[in-house]
Amino acid sequence: MSYGIYVGKNHTADGIAYLAGYGDEPSSHSLTIVPRLEHAPESTITVGVTPSAGMPGILSEIPQVPETARHICVNYSFYLGVPAPLTNGGLNEYGVAVRDIWSSSRQELKDMTPMTQTGPNYSDLARIVIERAKTAREGVLLIGYLIAEYGYSTYGGNSHIIADPDEAWVVIEFAGGQGLWAAERLGPDSIRASRPGYINEIPVHNAAHDDYLYSHNLVSFAVSQGWYDAKEGTPFNVNDIYGDGKHRWDGVQWIEEEMAKRAAQSEKVTIEDMMWAVRCEKLTGDTAGYGQVVPLYNPRHPQLRHLWHTQVGAIAAPFVPVYMGCETVPEEFREHRYLTDSESSRFSNLRHEESLSTIPQGIESTRSATAVFKRLMYLVFQHADKFLPEITEVWEALEKRLLKEHSDVSVVAETLLDADKVRLAQQHLTYYSTTELLNALNLAETLACSIEARTRILYGISDDMKHKSPDQIW
Repeated sequence: MSYGIYVGKNHTADGIAYLAGYGDEPSSHSLTIVPRLEHAPESTITVGVTPSAGMPGILSEIPQVPETARHICVNYSFYLGVPAPLTNGGLNEYGVAVRDIWSSSRQELKDMTPMTQTGPNYSDLARIVIERAKTAREGVLLIGYLIAEYGYSTYGGNSHIIADPDEAWVVIEFAGGQGLWAAERLGPDSIRASRPGYINEIPVHNAAHDDYLYSHNLVSFAVSQGWYDAKEGTPFNVNDIYGDGKHRWDGVQWIEEEMAKRAAQSEKVTIEDMMWAVRCEKLTGDTAGYGQVVPLYNPRHPQLRHLWHTQVGAIAAPFVPVYMGCETVPEEFREHRYLTDSESSRFSNLRHEESLSTIPQGIESTRSATAVFKRLMYLVFQHADKFLPEITEVWEALEKRLLKEHSDVSVVAETLLDADKVRLAQQHLTYYSTTELLNALNLAETLACSIEARTRILYGISDDMKHKSPDQIW
């Protein structure tokens, strides 16, 4: 399902836009830095879904481009049978950030989706955009081109928020196999949350409007189905015609209003507010597989672009900066067997080569950051009234220090890059992010041990099958 929120630069304390959110899947999540890559002529990539997917289809090959961009993303292993590895988006070296968010199409579109559907799925689109797009608008046009040229493999409807330092776009991709999509531009005065993604009225009678893009058949297909009366002046409401008809869900209304209140204050929206918007217990629980906050700005060197990452839902983990110039991420934050699809039937033993684990044995010999933070989450959820304020205070204090240090870390790296000491700058950024990711992991283990000990004394360890979590608005 996932969640995304964009705040335009006119609403922020530092004058830059932000895109934040999380992926909403149960399977393993791994932090990944993908280098810029060159590809041989005639190279292709496999896209789509299999016959075993929730809404079946057929995998196909589409052309790869000669070069793909360096980017940071989070991969995971399962959603409705769509082939792994999957991603909800991330940030690339050009400053384009992507968030993937569910957006249900009307039932008639789901029903008419062919069981032999082909073309990129939601994850393919997110990955291709961060591999290829140099601006948000280019990412929208790329999605439109891919759907028109190769089709679209849906699980019932989907959306993306694509952002760069100047603007963002909400893109809705509809089920039905008709190549339907629509996009709305968000600017410096926008505050927009998606869960689900939505677009309301499009001025289809003013085709030259700069704030909207859509497939050539968006209006004509609705007319052909009797869903829209095309007479002059009739509003074309995308959500009513092609979506779920619910417009802004309760959670979307609540968080947009909360962020608007903060934007109206003299200090405006801070990065701490963006972290809060991802961490808030009304919005975030066990389903949030990770958290991200992306500052959208143009540093003098692309290596200084960065996102703030939590390995599980931010309610139980701190945001730590990960820079585009980092060479690696700690092994603990890479993919482990914990919650990885199909690993329960595999061995890390050559006696069973027919069912060998897909995870390197050396990586599996390290701690799984996801498992460590999940343990802390479940301990906190058992008695949230007592323990949630405690760990929130700790994580916010840690983030305050990291935010202060980030300025110095960036200045040092920028100085090295200005002097053409690229390797030294990369080592500096890698060392800092690695150190702080591992420091956060160690602190999570310490907190978990403390809370477990107190839980045993104060309450005992419960075996009640009623799972606990904070009340969420969605």
